[in-house]
Amino acid sequence: MFRVARAALLAVLPAELLLVVLTAAGVRPPGPVLVVVEVAVVAVLLLEAVTLLRLFRAARRDGAGRRAALGTAVQELVPAPVRRLIGFEARGVAALLLWVTRRRHGVPPGATAVPYVREQSSMLLVLLFAAVVETVAVELLLGALGVPSGVRTVVLVLDAYAVVLVLALWASCATRPHVVTEGELRVRYGVHFDLRVPRELISSVRLARAYDERGTVTVADGRLGVAVSSQTNVVVELSEPVTVVRPLGRRERARVIRLFADSPGLVLDALRTPVP
Repeated sequence: MFRVARAALLAVLPAELLLVVLTAAGVRPPGPVLVVVEVAVVAVLLLEAVTLLRLFRAARRDGAGRRAALGTAVQELVPAPVRRLIGFEARGVAALLLWVTRRRHGVPPGATAVPYVREQSSMLLVLLFAAVVETVAVELLLGALGVPSGVRTVVLVLDAYAVVLVLALWASCATRPHVVTEGELRVRYGVHFDLRVPRELISSVRLARAYDERGTVTVADGRLGVAVSSQTNVVVELSEPVTVVRPLGRRERARVIRLFADSPGLVLDALRTPVP
């Protein structure tokens, strides 16, 4: 039943969004269309509620607590990629707070933090500037064309949200550096990727700069790449493969890790220091 609920949700909500935009623009759809869409939305919401309740009760019967049962129900009902994307946005906004207070995430006392944000700061600054200019320009253009205030408000909110997302990406990369501790190497890219590698699995580490990485997080032929501006400059080889969880949840195995660091020597020095 929950598959039907998922499909219905993805089919009806875009129609509801379109209806809201048309209404804000002063375009009133025909009465029958309005009734059909609203009835469909209510029916889908009821279906989602019933499905969520059934999943919750099933988890409770299996012995789960209320919070755990609710979490299980949400995991069953909401597709994993959607949950991960929502989590990325929430953690990105939280990273803004860390950034403002000059704190970092997941860097315990005595650990070596290895930043990687400097190389992409210029690109992020350009993106931020473009998003701000677009927000202002579109608002002025829509005002000059006499577009209804409802539509202008919707567009302004969406453009402002794009600015927040760029800032959140910048903040998440600045506050979540790679980390080397006595027990592990933690390879990260903002809130989107996080891999913990036990130090006993690291067989070698060396400098090797590459400028042709094809994505930010890639896995091919047992080689993981975590790049910044298409670059990596540190290669870590492992004695056995580790499981890599890609940003949208796909799992891979990798035995070689290529990553980028603003100061790659920090990684080499930290990993070559004997563990007490």
